[in-house]
Amino acid sequence: MNSMLLNLFPFLRWRPTKDTINADLIAGISVALVLIPQSMAYAQLAGLPPVYGLYASLLPVMIAALWGSSNQLATGPVAVVSLLTASALIPLAAEGSSEFIALAIVLAFLVGVVQLVLGLFRLGSIVSFISHPVIVGFTNAAAIIIALSQLNKILGVSVDTSGHFMVGLWGVVQQIGDVHLPTLAFGLGAIALMVAMKRVVPKIPGVLVAVVVTILISWAIGYEQKAEVAADRVAPADVVALAEEVDSRSGALADIEQRIRELEAEVDEVERAEAVRIRHEIDTLGLERDEQRSELRDLRDQLGAISLRRVPGEDDAPARFIREDHLTDAEREQADSTDWRIERVDNDTMHLDGGGSVVGNVPQGLPAPTIPDLSLGNIMTLLTTAFVIALVGFTEAIAIAKAMAARTGQRLDPSKELIGQGLANISGSFTQGYPVSGSFSRSAVNLNSGAKTGLSSLFTAVIIGIALLFLTPLIYHLPEAVLAAIIMMAVAGLVNFKAIKHAWVANKHDGIAAIVTFLATLAMAPNLDYGILTGAGLAIILYLYRSMQPRVSELARYEDGTLREARRYGLQTDEKIALMRFDGSLYFANVPYFEDAVLDLAASHPQAKYIIIVGKGINEIDASGEETVHQLVHRLKARGVTLVFAGVKAQVLEVMERTGLDELIGKDNIFRSTDRAVEVCRERVGETRVEADAGQESRS
Repeated sequence: MNSMLLNLFPFLRWRPTKDTINADLIAGISVALVLIPQSMAYAQLAGLPPVYGLYASLLPVMIAALWGSSNQLATGPVAVVSLLTASALIPLAAEGSSEFIALAIVLAFLVGVVQLVLGLFRLGSIVSFISHPVIVGFTNAAAIIIALSQLNKILGVSVDTSGHFMVGLWGVVQQIGDVHLPTLAFGLGAIALMVAMKRVVPKIPGVLVAVVVTILISWAIGYEQKAEVAADRVAPADVVALAEEVDSRSGALADIEQRIRELEAEVDEVERAEAVRIRHEIDTLGLERDEQRSELRDLRDQLGAISLRRVPGEDDAPARFIREDHLTDAEREQADSTDWRIERVDNDTMHLDGGGSVVGNVPQGLPAPTIPDLSLGNIMTLLTTAFVIALVGFTEAIAIAKAMAARTGQRLDPSKELIGQGLANISGSFTQGYPVSGSFSRSAVNLNSGAKTGLSSLFTAVIIGIALLFLTPLIYHLPEAVLAAIIMMAVAGLVNFKAIKHAWVANKHDGIAAIVTFLATLAMAPNLDYGILTGAGLAIILYLYRSMQPRVSELARYEDGTLREARRYGLQTDEKIALMRFDGSLYFANVPYFEDAVLDLAASHPQAKYIIIVGKGINEIDASGEETVHQLVHRLKARGVTLVFAGVKAQVLEVMERTGLDELIGKDNIFRSTDRAVEVCRERVGETRVEADAGQESRS
């Protein structure tokens, strides 16, 4: 009964004491101080408003600790999963839009379901299909992409996220002359402050200090500058017309996207013929949506390139905002030095921005419970990405958990960890969270702060809840450049080219898999899931290629009496008894190679009466392998050659006995010991060991 309870409620094993509660409380507070700014930064990386990072840091943090197997793993928003989320959703909806948020919530649910199912069926080993070199290549590429994706926020320029990542990056580089210097100062200053804190006082969270300091400076200098003016106070008229055109096109695009959502919900409830018509309409609207997005992107680029100057109004009239190249000399003298740009249009009101971007209003209060929009269209669209994120997220989480378990001596259960991560993502989807995973940096803080049980994560979640209830107004003036700096600092440690070099040194195929994954991920950005799937597929193909041609060696007697590779040591072989070692399982992919090796050996020893297969390296044999051996016995017997097996493992011998192959080979031709097989075969050909060894010495 106790065992059943622990399986259902693994957190019952914690058994907290006064000492462990104190230690967990300190660790929970320490992690929360890092998690609050990090989670908002990662939400921004995922294309979501910052508050959704806090939402994803609430219930998922608790659930993962309660049902996971690691006592110190800190779950929540992480960089790689956030970027995968953004890469999956940006082609489907505008960043930060209600549709984008809804899809992120659905994605969290699907990721959780995949992980939960794998955990319940104890399929944690499935992550082995994503090999370590593939993870290394992907992580390096993702870290670079993450860092570069924040470059526009550090520089204070716009970026096009609807197309290829490299194209968008080149667009950022082309705007280098339009850098917003205060934004750049905040970004670089935050990085410098975090680096200094880590070196001078590493025990104090540098990320929290950077956030507090920059909020105060931003508030003090009025970093954010906003203005709302009537359209007739903006000149020339073509600027107003362009802004209104952008507003109109945005509304039309939103209507198309809403209509597509309605049709996708309707298609599951109608008859087949009607469903075909609706799908055709969805496809047509999809083409129109893509065209509208492209045109709207061009219009927004034109509008973003327009710089206005504020000129004081006459006789207490409101100020006017005039395009810089339309200013008269008199107006130029009166104008301020701030570059004002049109942010959006609301009826006849122009919303202008003349300063840096800040987090702004963060909704106060706990997230309202929601039900994910699990329409068939959403599920089919996101399922592949959900599977990739589920595997990548769990691979990251279990790697971190194992690293900590090596220090604490805790025994981990990968399947339980999958269940914990799955439940965390599912629960997060009902509280407006997006996909989460284990965090290396926060787990390290948790462990180093003395966490004893998962109770520390519960304390972390409570503090996040308190922050949502009472502290969000204090975040208003936090510059977005600082969040970008936090992300850059967090992923800097993920770049590790030595690991790719190490994979190459260990095995050329592993090195190739790591390099191809790295390049494919960069080339296919923002579709990062394609990069890791490419790497995983290549790794499996290379493994199959290696297994198709395993090591095959002809053996001969060495001077110390042992059997060694004849070619490597220059040994003379016995003409009547040939020995071959096959270091691989006999299965459908490599049996042609095995057959050719045996026949080549027979051809090179025309006087041989026996060919001994040393099977110590054969771990299994399938139906194809059994059939090939069956045919070889017949073909060699027709040439007067007997096929002998030595050192056959029990599982291989069982297959031979079930299929009757042992009877065909002859039970007296199957030996447990290689030396015994050689000895018997020599006796059969009329040789003693002394005579055979003497013959070999004379020939050599």
